[in-house]
Amino acid sequence: MAVPKRKTSKAKSRQRRASNWVLEVPARSVCPQCGMDKLPHIVCPKCGHYKGRTAVEV
Repeated sequence: MAVPKRKTSKAKSRQRRASNWVLEVPARSVCPQCGMDKLPHIVCPKCGHYKGRTAVEV
């Protein structure tokens, strides 16, 4: 079985663990009706349209 040649430094181990904490910016799409930025697969909060039809009265 493989054995580490040297001790992993605090900086290296913390750097490896910290890679899981990175926050990602949520994806954005443009509403074809009003042109406002919105989350994909969700009703537009400004005009209430989704997939070419009015889903919610705003």
